[in-house]
Amino acid sequence: MASETDPGFFGRLGIAFSVFFRILGDAVFAGGVSRLRAGGRVLGPGEEPAPERPKFDKPKAEKPKPVLKESGPEAALQLLALLQREGRLVDFLEEDIAGFSDAQVGAAARVVHDQCRAVLREHLPVEPIRAEDEGSTITLAGGFDAAKVRLTGKVAGDPPFTGTLGHRGWKVREVKLPKLAEGHDASVIAPAEVEL
Repeated sequence: MASETDPGFFGRLGIAFSVFFRILGDAVFAGGVSRLRAGGRVLGPGEEPAPERPKFDKPKAEKPKPVLKESGPEAALQLLALLQREGRLVDFLEEDIAGFSDAQVGAAARVVHDQCRAVLREHLPVEPIRAEDEGSTITLAGGFDAAKVRLTGKVAGDPPFTGTLGHRGWKVREVKLPKLAEGHDASVIAPAEVEL
């Protein structure tokens, strides 16, 4: 039943004719009528319609952004101090070796290598990520851990991927750094030595 404010039959007929001809000549007006028919709302002056999505499209799930955290420098400085104390690594790297012979550099490198390797094995034991020999052909199935295996060369398509193992990779099995006393200045990796 029509209310007093609703137009009667002839009123509606007049509106239908005027709207019909306005839709043919005014694309913006036609868009508004289309939105109303779809259950939308009338837009105000200068208001832009929201872009419409096709009904069959599902909204794309956004990948979560990685949470970045700042690591404290103490552990890195502590490891560097151990490498310096046991293997004299910083002394070796800071030395200008241009004037030394290959035999002298090789002899020094052997000592530094042995001592630094011992520090690594004691405090940060490592193990290979892949068990296969380098140079062997391997196949990576879908769902492989991209943090542990980096694809190089021409990467196209979806897994499985077959390629040559260029490096087995390393991961730290455990961290066994000594505890630091409160107030210890970890930035001092080797104190100056004064002989009296």
